[in-house]
Amino acid sequence: MILSMTGFGRAEGVFEGKKISVDIKSLNSKSFDLNIKVPLRYKEKEFEIRKILNDRIIRGKVDCYVTVENLQETTDVKINKTLIDSYITELRAIASDGPDFEYLKMAVRFPDAITSRPDELTEGEWENLAGIVHNAVDKFEEFRKAEGKILHEELERNLQNIDRYLSEVIPFEEERIASVKDRYQKSLKEFENVDETRFYQEMAYFTEKLDISEEKVRLAQHLKYYQEVMDKEDFNGKKLGFISQEIGREINTLGSKANHAAIQKLVVMMKDDLEKIKEQTLNVL
Repeated sequence: MILSMTGFGRAEGVFEGKKISVDIKSLNSKSFDLNIKVPLRYKEKEFEIRKILNDRIIRGKVDCYVTVENLQETTDVKINKTLIDSYITELRAIASDGPDFEYLKMAVRFPDAITSRPDELTEGEWENLAGIVHNAVDKFEEFRKAEGKILHEELERNLQNIDRYLSEVIPFEEERIASVKDRYQKSLKEFENVDETRFYQEMAYFTEKLDISEEKVRLAQHLKYYQEVMDKEDFNGKKLGFISQEIGREINTLGSKANHAAIQKLVVMMKDDLEKIKEQTLNVL
């Protein structure tokens, strides 16, 4: 089954007054290349998030953004009343004629009188975050499947084009050999005492040199194999890339042996469809 390496997925959820959002997008790449940004609050769980993405996305240049937004007013300010009372007592002892309000304004400026500490990440919040990450990947995979279906149709169309061009080569094969034979016979009429045996030996040599039957068979086999891998194997992008290289070799050999304008034209059209296949294969997972 074809899956596109290009994908996008977004999921969000709410946990204890916090809105958590996860966005994932990817482009094609030879390996798994992840760029991830998480709030400081979830920094300790970055490794676990990376593992989820690595296990499920497999390959691609991936960007993942995790954001958190407080939906309700909360305060993380902690007032150390005991410590402030101690500061005021000491200040009063030093300058007993001052009002307590002035002592209070001074005391709150001292170290640790007022602190701001966010609450710790709980296991429940992490489980909620992990669920949102998985939901985002689910939607990401749905996008990949939809894109993969389009890729499959395009690749199949290009394969069928090459196969059709290959079948159109057949009528020109005999015509090509006959043309070469006729050209040599006309040239030989200019000479006397031509060795007829040698002539037919030369013709046999050129006929064998121009024979493209093996290339046609191998090309047809490669096209069939590409189709089978595309239909039946998962995560097949790299393998399809190797098969497309083999298809290219046979088409090039076919072109070098063609020695016929119509066949050369068909070869050019095959190469055009092959380039489309190679380009599309780069985006197959």
